[in-house]
Amino acid sequence: MKDILDAHMHTLMSGHAYSTIREMTRAAKEKGLELIGITEHAPLMSGTCHEIYFHNFKVIDRSAYDVELLMGSEVNIKDFNGGLDLPEKALRKIDYAIASLHDICIKAGSIEQNTRAVIGAIRNPFINIIGHPDDGCFPLDYEQIVLAAKEHHVLLEVNNSSFHPLASRQNSHANATTMLNFCKKHNVTIIMDSDAHIDLDVGNHTYAQALLKELSFPEELVVNTSVQKFKSYLNLIK
Repeated sequence: MKDILDAHMHTLMSGHAYSTIREMTRAAKEKGLELIGITEHAPLMSGTCHEIYFHNFKVIDRSAYDVELLMGSEVNIKDFNGGLDLPEKALRKIDYAIASLHDICIKAGSIEQNTRAVIGAIRNPFINIIGHPDDGCFPLDYEQIVLAAKEHHVLLEVNNSSFHPLASRQNSHANATTMLNFCKKHNVTIIMDSDAHIDLDVGNHTYAQALLKELSFPEELVVNTSVQKFKSYLNLIK
């Protein structure tokens, strides 16, 4: 499968990652990627950057790295209504937003509560991707999530780091399998992301690709094959 982009990664600014923007873009170029997105954690995550960080992306030359560079954020879902920890003013400044549940930012609820939280985020017009929905720490009704993503033109993520042997997320392989089978059933598009926290991991979709192959997941439902297809899910193109 053609795989030319990676839209979920973190630099030193997230507080628990270990490379710079320049190091991440250099790694992407070396691996033959055409586009990457830097998505620092939003302020509710312990140790990350202040909201003001997301207001000054105008100083970054997006064409300086021989790889197309987008600047987004991984925002935190902070309540069971899908509330986010970046205000609209900041969300308007960034290229796109990934919304994720993190146990450091919100205590897990019931399946119904967690599902309502994710669907609330999906309905937010500034959200483009749901990050690592496979995490069993937050049980979800996957068919409801898939149908909401289809209705609101939001990508569901197959997060490579979730399947790493040392990952802290629970039951990710089984949960992602359930989600992907519903995506096949309802013709819903997904994105593979590395969730890289160091330059060596940029573009690493090894586990994600293996799962898609295992499930015979349709290539036409994966946006990593086309920059233009990916951008059709972003705020860049309406």
